[in-house]
Amino acid sequence: MHKSGFVNIVGNPNVGKSTLMNALVGERLSIITSKAQTTRHRIMGIVNSDDYQIVFSDTPGVLKPNYKLQEQMLEFSQSALVDADILMYITDVNDSAERNADFVEKVKKSRAKVFLVINKIDLTTQETLASLVDFWHKELPMAEIFQISAQEKFGIDGLLKRIVECLPEGAPYFDKDQLTDKPERFFVNEIIREKILLHYDKEIPYSVEVEVESFKEESKMIRISAVVFVERESQKGIIIGRQGAALKKVGSDARKDLEAFFGKQIFLQLFVKVDKDWRQKEGRLKHYGYDLN
Repeated sequence: MHKSGFVNIVGNPNVGKSTLMNALVGERLSIITSKAQTTRHRIMGIVNSDDYQIVFSDTPGVLKPNYKLQEQMLEFSQSALVDADILMYITDVNDSAERNADFVEKVKKSRAKVFLVINKIDLTTQETLASLVDFWHKELPMAEIFQISAQEKFGIDGLLKRIVECLPEGAPYFDKDQLTDKPERFFVNEIIREKILLHYDKEIPYSVEVEVESFKEESKMIRISAVVFVERESQKGIIIGRQGAALKKVGSDARKDLEAFFGKQIFLQLFVKVDKDWRQKEGRLKHYGYDLN
């Protein structure tokens, strides 16, 4: 008997969805920073064994959209409600249901089996945790509740075991050696974007998109050329920095992570260009892959 199923991960920003995804898959697929809106796309991570295949899907954090890009991000999250065998709603000890009450109502109506996962339990007391469990029992009475720390990998094994138990019988959806549905270039973009999120403040990281122009793999090296797009000319100067120092730092840090990811030496070239108001233009959003159709 073989089991296969989709497990979709949803929740508010900054509750540790990406950390949990990476812990469950055992690989670093989703980028992680302390800033909201880190995850923009829906990213799949595939776990295989002889007896089962789990297709995890990490979605953008649920938020009220202020521009076209965020509308697409919300659509990615809402689509996860309708095509899952198991829906994992991630919250944490500092989160509140009121932040996205409308989305919680949609979770209640989901036909999928619902897991309510309380993350970061290492950062609170037993009393606070007990009150949170009681609250979520009342809020989502049909949900199974799990208490974990994704960062410390506490409770992950028990959660994974229960997921396997609840999977429907079926053949694998993907090849057994496949780790994700995304191409290599996607992870180059994401790792570079992660470094920009870490190194720049305010609106700058959210105005940025990254696109690989060339990816040439040799026996011992991968040569990559990528463009960092910003919305305004003034942002271009900030990204580059004085005498190119800021961009060099991004490139250096990204190169180290890319070498770990691909297991090869990386030669990375970064350029910065302006794509005016790209976050508000449907055509440009489709070009960058923010399209469900």
